[in-house]
Amino acid sequence: MTISESNDLSRLCIHSITTKPWPIEEAAKHYAAAGVKGITVWRDALEGKNIQKTGQLLRDHDLSIVSLCRGGFFPAKDAAKRKLAIDDNRKAIEEAAQLGAPLIVLVCGADPGQPLAISRQQIQEGIAAIIPDAAAAGVKLAIEPLHPMYADTRSAINTLAQANEMAEVLNSPWVGVAVDVYHLWWDPCLEAEIKRCGQNENLMAFHVCDWKSPTTDMLLDRGLMGEGCIPIKQIRKWVEGTGFNGFIEVEIFSNRWWKEDQHLFLKQIVKASREYV
Repeated sequence: MTISESNDLSRLCIHSITTKPWPIEEAAKHYAAAGVKGITVWRDALEGKNIQKTGQLLRDHDLSIVSLCRGGFFPAKDAAKRKLAIDDNRKAIEEAAQLGAPLIVLVCGADPGQPLAISRQQIQEGIAAIIPDAAAAGVKLAIEPLHPMYADTRSAINTLAQANEMAEVLNSPWVGVAVDVYHLWWDPCLEAEIKRCGQNENLMAFHVCDWKSPTTDMLLDRGLMGEGCIPIKQIRKWVEGTGFNGFIEVEIFSNRWWKEDQHLFLKQIVKASREYV
């Protein structure tokens, strides 16, 4: 049974950043009351908090902790900055373990002062450096390709093919990929690359929102599912065709929605998940 076929919300997850105005304690209470069963926690929501107690709070609300966002940002021309990035990713792994999150999503980063090929090599080296830490903590790492419009600073990994290739080279059960429809819907190779994920059994996360047309902000104008032009149901079929049966994660950055009543926004998220996902 799927979200789109019934009122079942057992696979619906919401990223804490989606309802950014709410502190995590409030988000947890309202997600649970709405019937949502999963939460992905953004690291900013944990600042100044006891992470273990926060994890228990989420579980007390019967929320599965799906993942921690985010690690990554490995590339830099300066070797000292690359070391700092690796140290921060090790800290993220510790935070995920304390929280009880089984997965960290990696927004891999890029440095506009160097060729993309070099940034990609540094990403691969950075992930390789933290695999032993991830394995020791029991926390998996998902490489998330980002839309090419972010290739300057946010990620040199811009297609699912690039993410798949890197995961294959790293060849670790602790490393896989995340599929976010916002970043990948345009890719003519998407269906084939999702099938490749299935062959490798490395698809670890599935994120949804929508692409508004016109888009007024490159980062902060994501749409609620159904507000844009992404064929979300089709992509979901491809994803589930791999055998993926994990959470379907709503991740929306929106200055417009953040200004709205978050209770209303949450109701709209649940409604859109039933109708458009």
